[in-house]
Amino acid sequence: MAVDSAQGRDSLGIFESWGAFVDPSVPRCYAIAQPVQRGRRATWQPFASVGSWPKANVRNQVHIRLSQARRPEAAVTLSIGDRRFALAAGTADAWAPDRQGDAAIVAAMRSATSMSVQTVDAGGRAFADVYALRGAATAIDAAALGCARR
Repeated sequence: MAVDSAQGRDSLGIFESWGAFVDPSVPRCYAIAQPVQRGRRATWQPFASVGSWPKANVRNQVHIRLSQARRPEAAVTLSIGDRRFALAAGTADAWAPDRQGDAAIVAAMRSATSMSVQTVDAGGRAFADVYALRGAATAIDAAALGCARR
């Protein structure tokens, strides 16, 4: 697992395809993974992460970096098992719309084997980024523990 945004951070462990890291300068802790399958023409390095910022009282916030620029009016849907979540999104990134959404997504991640993020690119073509969830729960817990000590 090599995620550029994790470079220069302290590793808390690698768990299957997910890593847990702490950035003591912020401080923030996060679990992060690259997709096992991504949109046809990735514009940048996509990832899924679950982060915590203890000083801001933010815990288990979901953040997705899409593999391609999203068409401005296109919805972004996160599918985990039989659950579907509508995400708030910018051009390249997507998030749960609120803390309750974050909690529901993380709970679904803990009991599923994969998740996919679907939207439409700037050219009007649908694409999906798919993530394996094996190790995600352990990485999320390691990140939370990493921030609990801060």
